[in-house]
Amino acid sequence: MYHIIEIDDTVRVPPEHFGGKLDDTLKKILSEKYEGKVDRDIGAIVLIIDAKTDGIGKVIPGDGAAYYETVFKALVYKPDLQEVIDGEVIEIVEFGAFIRLGPLDGLVHVSQIADDFLNYDSKGSRFVGKASNKTLQEGDKVRARIVTISLKKAKENKIGLTMRQPGLGKFEWLEAPEAAVAEGRERKKKRRKRKSA
Repeated sequence: MYHIIEIDDTVRVPPEHFGGKLDDTLKKILSEKYEGKVDRDIGAIVLIIDAKTDGIGKVIPGDGAAYYETVFKALVYKPDLQEVIDGEVIEIVEFGAFIRLGPLDGLVHVSQIADDFLNYDSKGSRFVGKASNKTLQEGDKVRARIVTISLKKAKENKIGLTMRQPGLGKFEWLEAPEAAVAEGRERKKKRRKRKSA
C-alpha cells in the first residue's frame, strides 16, 4: 500500500549548492540519497515530495558544507500481509512467476498459481495448465494476495504471493470464470467417455 510519511534528517549541503533555493537543493540531495531505497520499517521509498528546514545551517570546522535539520515528505510503498494487489508478470522460471508490484517484485510459487497442475514450457517461457489449458506468461496482468513479506535491501526482498483463492489470478481468467468452469466440465465428460469406452 502507498503512504505519504514525514522523515527527519540532517542534510549536508556542499558549497557548490549554496547559491540555489535551499528547499529545492535539500529535495534534490534527499532524492539522490533516498529514492529507490528499501527500509524494513517504512518500505520502498518511491519519491521525495518536498523538504523543509528552518534555514539555519551548521558548519563543522574543516568541512566547507552546511548541515540543515530537515523534515521531508516521502511517498513510500509498504506491502501489507493479505493485501490484494494487481501486477504484471515480469519473468517466468521453472519454480514460479515474478510479479512487478510497482517499486517491488513478488514471487508466486508454481504451486500457488492455479488449482491445476501446471507444466513449465521453457521454450515459450510460460506455464500451461494440464486440465484447464490456462496459460501464464510474461506481460500478463494478474491479481494476487500477499502471503509473506521480508524486506531487507532493494535486491534482497522476498514477497510471497498466491493466486489460488477466488477472485485472484490472471485477469483473463477472472473475466470469464463461468466459461472456464464449463470448459473444464466438458473436458472431464470427454475423459469419462474415453475411459468407459
